[in-house]
Amino acid sequence: MKRLLTYMKPYRAVVVASLALLLIDSGLQIAGPLLTKLAIDRYLVPNNHVPILPFLDKWLSHDAWIGLTQLSLLYLGVVVLGFFFDFGQTYLMQWTGQRAMFDLRRQLVAHLQTLDVAYFDKNPVGRLVTRVTTDVDVLNDLFASGLVTIVGDILMLTFVIGAMLRLSPGMTGLMLAVMPVVVLVTIQFRRTASQSYRRIRVAIARINAYLQEHIAGIAVLQLFNREQKSKEEFEDINRAHMLAFKDSITAYGWFYPVVEFLGMLALGLLLAYGGFRIRQGALTLGVLVAFFQYGLRFFRPIQDLSEKYNILQGAMAASERIFKLLDTHPSIVSPAATTPFPEGAVDVEFDHVWFAYNGEDWVLKDVSFTVEPGQSIALVGHTGSGKTTITNLLMRFYDVQKGRVLLDGVDVREWDLRSLRENFAVVLQDVFLFTGSVESNIRLGRNDISDERVRWAATEVRADNFIARMPHEYQSEVRERGAGLSVGQKQLISFARALAFDPSLLILDEATSSIDTETEQLIQQAIARVMSNRTSVIVAHRLSTIQRADNIIVLHHGEIREQGSHQDLLALRGLYWRLYKLQYSDPTRATAEPESEEEEQFVYRGRSPSFSFSEGMG
Repeated sequence: MKRLLTYMKPYRAVVVASLALLLIDSGLQIAGPLLTKLAIDRYLVPNNHVPILPFLDKWLSHDAWIGLTQLSLLYLGVVVLGFFFDFGQTYLMQWTGQRAMFDLRRQLVAHLQTLDVAYFDKNPVGRLVTRVTTDVDVLNDLFASGLVTIVGDILMLTFVIGAMLRLSPGMTGLMLAVMPVVVLVTIQFRRTASQSYRRIRVAIARINAYLQEHIAGIAVLQLFNREQKSKEEFEDINRAHMLAFKDSITAYGWFYPVVEFLGMLALGLLLAYGGFRIRQGALTLGVLVAFFQYGLRFFRPIQDLSEKYNILQGAMAASERIFKLLDTHPSIVSPAATTPFPEGAVDVEFDHVWFAYNGEDWVLKDVSFTVEPGQSIALVGHTGSGKTTITNLLMRFYDVQKGRVLLDGVDVREWDLRSLRENFAVVLQDVFLFTGSVESNIRLGRNDISDERVRWAATEVRADNFIARMPHEYQSEVRERGAGLSVGQKQLISFARALAFDPSLLILDEATSSIDTETEQLIQQAIARVMSNRTSVIVAHRLSTIQRADNIIVLHHGEIREQGSHQDLLALRGLYWRLYKLQYSDPTRATAEPESEEEEQFVYRGRSPSFSFSEGMG
């Protein structure tokens, strides 16, 4: 709670104003019963009248009709003023709650963007979306209608008890006699509600994570007729959410009636005791009626406090999860002292690198190689051999466990992260496009990239052909994840993006796997131009895209088995030669004579749907 209150600190002036309005409103709430008491004891049953508000007694007329009219108008004024003060207080707190949640959401999104890629590998997208949306909404309820109104309820109780003590200490003691039972009931309710709300928050996160995953994969789900299985899995998750809510509903089901029963019991005792005291002449009818009104006002804040406790429990469960996210610090950060990244091409060196995503399940084992400035290097190997991992280590998405990754002779851990990554351009097999226009997806937020450069980059990679056919050309809408564009078109936009950014280092990760042979031939010259005077790393299964690389590294089980030029590797007649034969020759002959069990595993594990003999011959 102390930490949550820090989000209201920038708006403390508004909160203070809201508290002032609340204080006045609470004072007005106790005025009604006192005016009722005055009307009854002075005008309706004028026996044993004891002035409670002497200044008001002097102001009121002695004539019953005029005095009652004055009291009625005064009562109306109290009600109207209470409305305006209540509206002002509610409006200010709602405004404060929205501003505080705006700040919290902004902090959450900014923090998420600083976390390591490894964090997103372990946490489903739906769970993180829940933190920024549903959990923050729960906290908004706390700020807008929880904290200050709790203060208001406490003020109301204080004022009501003070007024009742002023009217009759004995009857006040009778009213307070039920409070120990109310406290015990509230404690039991708190225990049940607290456990229930934690389970509810977990269940909501699971629902969001499941929906995000299955909506994103709806095409696969329908293609393989998995609808029924998906429905059954969701029913289990949804049932856990329902059961958690049922426990909360049960708690509220018995809590409110019990508090209501205790309140009615107290009022019944007041009626009996007050009637007896009136018969003795020790109490006036106006005091008894005022006590009944105060009795209703006395138990209303108690019930409101229980409702606010509901909000409070939900907010605590949500804030635990939000603060756990905010307290997750990235392990990959920029060093305190950094140096500017050099301009132009830089050399790359892997110095005895060992890396594992989990424990000592090594993905790379003692990998060492060097790429001179402006040279290109190609990585070849079966799926899981560590090709993409090498590119991730270059951009420092992960840190190595052993060895060093050097750029321009400097360990990547010594470069400023922003400076490091802005000098990379990456073209991936699975292209990610954002909602917006074609132009914004090429520029990607870089204001220093002119419209002319965007169009030049698109023309260089032959993306301008299909962009010109779109309704609004470069301003045409791109839907979520590029829906409506072919895989090849999205990849061409990704190529244009890489060209427009003019990077020092270029990474092509299966970059032409989704482009037809004719288009691939068209953009090969553009690729050669963008690779000119840049250090380039190419990951590919299609060997036609890497034959001109200065150095080709063959990876197998995370180790470098062969490296050299295309012709050198063919002359070795080893793993690379076997893969080349598989792609360009009769596959029956290419696999008929494996020279070793290791080579046989390499060939068969290296097969990929992207292998195409017609594309290879292109």
